[in-house]
Amino acid sequence: MAPSTEIASMDNIFHHITTSNNVMALNVTIKNNLPKDARDLILSGSLSSGQDPLNVLDARENSLGMLYILAARLQTLSTPPTWDFIDHFCEVFNPEQVRHAPERVVMLFAGILRLASHYQNMRLSLRSLRALAMRYPPSPAHLTTIHARFLLICAQTQSFTHALPLLLNHHITDIATSLTPEVTYIDNLIYHYLGGICLAALGRWAESEDYFEVCITAPGVASALQVEALKKMKLVQLIRQGSTSPLPKYTNNAILRAFKNSPYHAFVEAYPSNVDKMRSIIEKDRALFQTEKNTGLLSRAWARAPRWSLKKLTRTYVTLSLGEIGRQVGIKSEEEVRDLVLSMIEEGDVYATLSDKTVTFSDPPQSFTKEQVDRVLLRAQQECRELGILDLDTGKSKDFLSKAIKSQDPSWSSSMSMGGEEEVFGMTVGHGGSSWAEEIGFS
Repeated sequence: MAPSTEIASMDNIFHHITTSNNVMALNVTIKNNLPKDARDLILSGSLSSGQDPLNVLDARENSLGMLYILAARLQTLSTPPTWDFIDHFCEVFNPEQVRHAPERVVMLFAGILRLASHYQNMRLSLRSLRALAMRYPPSPAHLTTIHARFLLICAQTQSFTHALPLLLNHHITDIATSLTPEVTYIDNLIYHYLGGICLAALGRWAESEDYFEVCITAPGVASALQVEALKKMKLVQLIRQGSTSPLPKYTNNAILRAFKNSPYHAFVEAYPSNVDKMRSIIEKDRALFQTEKNTGLLSRAWARAPRWSLKKLTRTYVTLSLGEIGRQVGIKSEEEVRDLVLSMIEEGDVYATLSDKTVTFSDPPQSFTKEQVDRVLLRAQQECRELGILDLDTGKSKDFLSKAIKSQDPSWSSSMSMGGEEEVFGMTVGHGGSSWAEEIGFS
């Protein structure tokens, strides 16, 4: 369709934006009826009255039109909007409207980054990018290219807390290829790798481990990024629990081999009791650890090694002297050992009493409140529902069905003849509960 000269002015565009009651038609009008080489120049202009159209339009009601104008305005940076305006738009726009123009959202995203770089302060972009990542897709659990770039800026500027609402509450379950067609497999790896870094920086060790594991176990050709994630995850596990856990069997063997040939594997093998070996590894490969930016995690693991060595002693001994504990954990000073024991007792890491120079260990009390049980059960039920929905979606996909038919798996045929979708996947979805909740007696 040839561009129309009828709307080739900001006044006419403004008229269409404010009078159209069909968002899809409005998108076609702006996209196709403006000269391509002059479109953004026209959209960056003012009204004939001298007013800025962005100050007249409503961000909620006129989201699509404002998206076109705002994205164009951020291309030139000659008269950029204020950050408060950009943040406000990203936090209140109508998602259903802006999804009609995914290329303009990508353009807005790039413009926000450009403006922050222009001011030499990438932190300025974080509020808008987080709002885009959480509001533009059908849900924040749909991965877009915005997600990975947002986390990258959080990590680069050490603004880790900005990422928490996204990382803790919205685990990725889908990829929004229709909204950001350029999103790739690598974006998924980067997002989960950076998520692990941000969470580790905040001491959220369990959540950090989960994000690193998603990156490591993602199917596909083994990536160097996955090897780096494995190195960090193993250090996080040492910090969190004093030992490492095996990865799922479907983890790519090439990743495991690469890790096994690294000094990180040797450090894990020596941890926490072989103090001399650990010290030797740290000193010998210090440059490598610094280059790979793992010095902080390594130092944290090293500092916690005596605590984990002491915790292991509680499984074998009932009483020990401070001197005996010091020899076992690699601390020469009895005062330092005393401080360590008292610190671990205070933090609940061990249950013991200290009398003069003798430590007597006891078993930890087993107590769970009803609130704790209810909270864990609710989380399990939520995850069960989410997994059920994912199973149903997977079972309906063309790729899955074609592979299932080609494999000629007898169990597939028998499952399909059982009746409803709930029976095929072994659970009831979408009714707020699961039968196993009652069976285990916590409901």
